[in-house]
Amino acid sequence: MSAFVAHGGRLSAACARYGGTPEDWLDLSTGINPEPWPGAQNYVPDWRALPDPAALTRLEAVAASHFGADPATCAAVPGSEAGLRALGEVLRQFPLAPGPLTYSTYAKAFGSAPNGALGPTVRVLTNPNNPDGTLQTRAEVLAALDWQEAEGGWLIVDEAFADAHQGASVAGKVREGRRLIVTRSFGKFFGLAGLRLGFVLAPPALLSALRRLHGDWPLSSAAIDLGLAAYADTDWIGQARQSLPRRAQRLDTRLARHGLVAQGASPLFRLVSTDRAPSLFEALARAHILTRPFEGHPKLLRFGLPDSDHALARLEAALTRWSRDG
Repeated sequence: MSAFVAHGGRLSAACARYGGTPEDWLDLSTGINPEPWPGAQNYVPDWRALPDPAALTRLEAVAASHFGADPATCAAVPGSEAGLRALGEVLRQFPLAPGPLTYSTYAKAFGSAPNGALGPTVRVLTNPNNPDGTLQTRAEVLAALDWQEAEGGWLIVDEAFADAHQGASVAGKVREGRRLIVTRSFGKFFGLAGLRLGFVLAPPALLSALRRLHGDWPLSSAAIDLGLAAYADTDWIGQARQSLPRRAQRLDTRLARHGLVAQGASPLFRLVSTDRAPSLFEALARAHILTRPFEGHPKLLRFGLPDSDHALARLEAALTRWSRDG
């Protein structure tokens, strides 16, 4: 499984090892909405046009409203992963505090604090966490912020999967004078990860340094246009918040039939822990179904949501063969 532990979506590697073409595969290795925002289907970008700074400002304001935040604290970035990497440069004097299993980019973006070292750190809190889906309350997150501020450090709250959880975000608490940063992803909830759109919410002085790193055109015109339209589509957002938990429950039911107990509050992915995770990964991969393993945690396997009844039935059939073959 070692070739598939860094990120989800490695279909080229899966094809090279297990055969088939990308079209043959059911990719459950990512936590991306399998029913994307439909407005992108008929959008035709004007690839001749440079991104409009005024439109970028409008996007940041619309997104901030969606997050419940002050637009002055919101900067668009070419994906939340790129935003985290840039934050690693801006806060390079603050090493990363140790934490639970979560997104591997944090360790790559921030240097780790030496064992026993003293001094202020950057702590990254993923809410809900990836991969176990643990959702902390706002009170718990703000308590962690108080502790970091008392130590002179920063708290980064990665809310990449927070769109499905109204009331959990602390984006509205970001302001000058607080050592709080929030990152948000567009592609996961809206199902358009290839657009590479995300946001960093931080005190304005820190945002100025971040903007210098990303330059005058951090986004394409297409990302700006689609982001503006998607965040304004409140009807679709409300429907997605209702439908995603139902989809997750259907996946939980299929997994439970084969002794796999799904963990996590996030409806965009489910985590299972089993001693047979390596054999399960292999059995599914031979059926051209890709799941997500984790380095150093051989008992864990994460499942994204199947995109249709047919895909769910295909997963069910593969799980049945795995259970039968022991």
